[in-house]
Amino acid sequence: MSFSRARLSWLTEPPADFRRRCKDLRADQTALGEAVQSLATHRLDNPSAEQLSRAIKRLTAEGADPAPLSQLRLLVLKAATYDLVEACLPAAAARAGVWLDICPSASDQIEQIALGMVPLDSPSKPDAVLVTLDPFWLDLGRSASTSAEAEERVATAIERLGVVMDGIAKTFAATVIVTSVPPPQQRLFGSYDARAAFSPARLIDAFNRALVTRCDDFGAILFDVAAISQSVGTDNWLDNRLYNLYKLPFSPDFVPLYCDSLARILGAIRGKSRKCLVLDLDNTCWGGVIGDDGIENIRIGPGSAEGESFLAVQRLALELKGRGVVLAVSSKNDDETARGPFRNHPEMLLRESDIAVFQANWNDKPSNLEAIARTLSIGLDALVFLDDNSAERAQVRAALPAVAVPELPDDPADYAATLSAGGYFEAVAFSDEDRSRAASYAANAKRAEVEAQSRDLGDYLSALSMTIQFAPFDAMNRARIAQLINKSNQFNLTSRRYSETDVAAMENGGVEFTLQTRLADRFSDFGMIGVVICRATDAPESNEWAIDTWLMSCRVLGRRVEEAMLAEVVARARARGIGVLRGQYIPTAKNGMVSTHFDKLGFTRTGTHPSGACDYALVLADYETPKLPHTRVDGNEASPAGPKAQQPA
Repeated sequence: MSFSRARLSWLTEPPADFRRRCKDLRADQTALGEAVQSLATHRLDNPSAEQLSRAIKRLTAEGADPAPLSQLRLLVLKAATYDLVEACLPAAAARAGVWLDICPSASDQIEQIALGMVPLDSPSKPDAVLVTLDPFWLDLGRSASTSAEAEERVATAIERLGVVMDGIAKTFAATVIVTSVPPPQQRLFGSYDARAAFSPARLIDAFNRALVTRCDDFGAILFDVAAISQSVGTDNWLDNRLYNLYKLPFSPDFVPLYCDSLARILGAIRGKSRKCLVLDLDNTCWGGVIGDDGIENIRIGPGSAEGESFLAVQRLALELKGRGVVLAVSSKNDDETARGPFRNHPEMLLRESDIAVFQANWNDKPSNLEAIARTLSIGLDALVFLDDNSAERAQVRAALPAVAVPELPDDPADYAATLSAGGYFEAVAFSDEDRSRAASYAANAKRAEVEAQSRDLGDYLSALSMTIQFAPFDAMNRARIAQLINKSNQFNLTSRRYSETDVAAMENGGVEFTLQTRLADRFSDFGMIGVVICRATDAPESNEWAIDTWLMSCRVLGRRVEEAMLAEVVARARARGIGVLRGQYIPTAKNGMVSTHFDKLGFTRTGTHPSGACDYALVLADYETPKLPHTRVDGNEASPAGPKAQQPA
């Protein structure tokens, strides 16, 4: 097997009874979401993807519970024919961890729908809106007469798109996803097109560059269709006959790739991107078997095609680590032997310090992967396992279906390209906190050493020398706040999701109170780890706040951060004359760990719903701020967190 982006070669072929399994899916079956995702995690052609998508639509209508898949409602605004994409997309979304419901909408009514001039058939508003752009809709598909005309037409196209994006924000308050425009097949001057400002190629290139800035300014997400088209070849991307007949924006051959690429973005919006790359070693990170060949005979580094191939895998792993992906090792080897190349081989790019968890033993791979997930305090669905051995890959897929296991080609020269093309670590935003995530996991091992030497929990927490910082929502951290809101599943009391547009509205007085929390200790800076949103209730004299959202990163569990966050909320509420805080726990498939969160913090349970949701209240006159093990940091000031430190400024 060779690498093929268009064929999604990192996925395996569907089982022979795929069609029967789709038909047998039932709304009341146990672990339905897992069953659907398992079927989706194959190399599906258009008919197979359509069949699974129809099953998802049927199950949605039957009121099925898709857990652990996250529900998302998508509206597609299109200037061309997208029927085939919409028919196949739910299957690809399930592969990415999303249970997708597509809002029906007419073609070529982008502005009318965005501005609310044409109502949707469904009363339910979308969570996200995809704007698919066409060069002719933007008036960029023909050449300009002069450079000045070219600039004016690009500016007009960006302005037209801006009206659409602003309209979506006002009409739907939804996350906006915008496609870039593929380059044209036809060239006016050949290579000189790149210099001729009035050629369609230059117009589209200028628009795409301006589009990036527009998305950054607006907080929209870019779906880079131009890059996808170039990856498979511009001449292949558009089928001119089908475009002329049906206005298909690209060849049906690339619908699986298009849907897979879009689905990754939807998964990233819902916090489903993977966090950890687990590497096999022998014949994956180097050529040969270290236990048999010895460190001097493994093949790695320049000088041979094979050595360069394994070097490319290590280089990609290091680049992923640089953007916050955690690296781990799972290898059937003696531990000391497996660590040898990391310590002593001069051509190795990866070093021992780059690996957060190193599992080299003779246990089976599924057991090692479970141990890695436990050590890092992440779910199995956060892992990607790279292994050249097809038998090991099959064993992991069978035992741990939540783990992503890319199917590798025969030639190691394509290993790195296959891993990259799989898009397991898709991002819709990137912050300093994301960049430092890998380092924070490595620091956990050092904390474990401190914990082992401490007499009790209080002694351990004091030894960490923790600092905590509070602030309201702000523009600088808006992207990270929205990311945390949409990716946090376990420590999340209500699991409400808000876009960057929503967060911006909250900054400007859309809610009564917002809180972002940061934590650091003597080993690392965790960055932003907690969010609270409070709204006014309908209580007499408006002296109550309802905690709309309370979420926290699981990386800081056990450090009494939730107590410090409550103390801050109470202090701010008291300063505003608030007498009661109301909270709610809404259960999901993943947030059972916080089912007693409010009970532990001293709230009184005031009601229980048939769904399992619980209501709580805290009378602020009865609340006493505890002594906490954090030092509060405000600008250049530092003071111990506790009664004095938690008073409002």
